[in-house]
Amino acid sequence: MDQAYYDFTTKMEKQAVNAEYLEGWQSGYVLNPPREEQHSSEAYEAGYEDGKARNMDNFSNWAGK
Repeated sequence: MDQAYYDFTTKMEKQAVNAEYLEGWQSGYVLNPPREEQHSSEAYEAGYEDGKARNMDNFSNWAGK
């Protein structure tokens, strides 16, 4: 895993980003298959798409939620 993954995960944890978003971002970043629909959530899906795109700009929308 690259350092950016670890650094950004730590940053999101410190800012209390929604756990579903964080897990989605991590899964998307490493290109894991997405969760099955019945186990997914809006936060997870947003995180997954951002992680897959390696986008680090939208996490603040999920901070403290």
